[in-house]
Amino acid sequence: MKRKSLLTLLAVLTLGAVGAIMPMAMSQAAAACVSAYNNGAVYTGGMTASYNGRNWTAKWWTQGEAPSTGGSGVWQDNGTCTGGSGGGGGTGGGTTCNYPNWVAGQFYAAGSIVRYTNGQYYQASHENPGYDPVISTWYWSPYTCSGSGGGGNNGGGGGTSGFVVSEAQFNSMFPGRNSFYTYAGLTDAMKKFPAFATAGSDTVKKQEAAAFLANVGHETGGLVYIDEINQANWPHYCDTSQPYGCPAGQSAYHGRGPIQLSWNFNYYAAGNALGVDLLRNPNLVATNSSISWQTGLWYWMTGTGGAGTTSHNAMVNGNGFGTTIRAINSIECNGGNAGQVQSRVTLYTRIAGILGVPTGGNLYC
Repeated sequence: MKRKSLLTLLAVLTLGAVGAIMPMAMSQAAAACVSAYNNGAVYTGGMTASYNGRNWTAKWWTQGEAPSTGGSGVWQDNGTCTGGSGGGGGTGGGTTCNYPNWVAGQFYAAGSIVRYTNGQYYQASHENPGYDPVISTWYWSPYTCSGSGGGGNNGGGGGTSGFVVSEAQFNSMFPGRNSFYTYAGLTDAMKKFPAFATAGSDTVKKQEAAAFLANVGHETGGLVYIDEINQANWPHYCDTSQPYGCPAGQSAYHGRGPIQLSWNFNYYAAGNALGVDLLRNPNLVATNSSISWQTGLWYWMTGTGGAGTTSHNAMVNGNGFGTTIRAINSIECNGGNAGQVQSRVTLYTRIAGILGVPTGGNLYC
């Protein structure tokens, strides 16, 4: 149900297309600090925040990307500031959560995590059309953020230090990867899916991580491609029968990200689950590393494809790597494209070897 059957991807990350930002004049360097950066807030182009004693202006839409850390590319540095609300210090001085603010009337799928107006976090126990988390206790449960260690939002330390794949191992798995697919972006995205690579024995955890990374590596040519290569296909992913249509345009819902999210209905569903409006802002999957990884993990944890089970459950329950292929792209199975299946298996075997675990059985589909 997810997307196209062929590996047709293209990196069109064009951050360099943004106009050069002129340096601030010296007279502006010691301006008063504006409101402190809020890691759970959404910032659109032109909005300002102070962080670590400096004022910043968002160049475009961003969320959970702290200035001067991994998200500095979306922030304009306006120079040092004094007084006022001061620098927020990223996540080091407070919560490490970066979940979106709750929006009344917005649909939330079960498992969605939001930041309420009281500063507390809540997880949807059942899908709902934006009920108040404090009042609607059947639909929402309090959520405690884990990992209060340092390292900032994108520092790769602290709260994500428990990931069974180290940054050095990740780099060795994908030596030629696009800089967009950061390890910090992946570990940040994992905060929204705490069950990923944390269930079962250490072997099972590493096998799941290896299976996920093998599949996304295959989908993106080794974490190289961000957008679908064949642009002639781009207009074909708008299902006009959906009541919400294609507000971002006919050609806006092509494959993007580690699992090559495609079709307006998948952007809609993923956005609802993640608390981000991907239906109207699909290009966030190609410009925000954490959100891009989140879409990959979202499908891994929830998508069943032709497998009848999720990829996550397949690995945790011992169904084998072949079942994850069937969940992601079943058209390759049963002789549909043996070469593509072999490519996934070869990559999984190599990554499992880097992690020092056996591959397990049922490798093919």
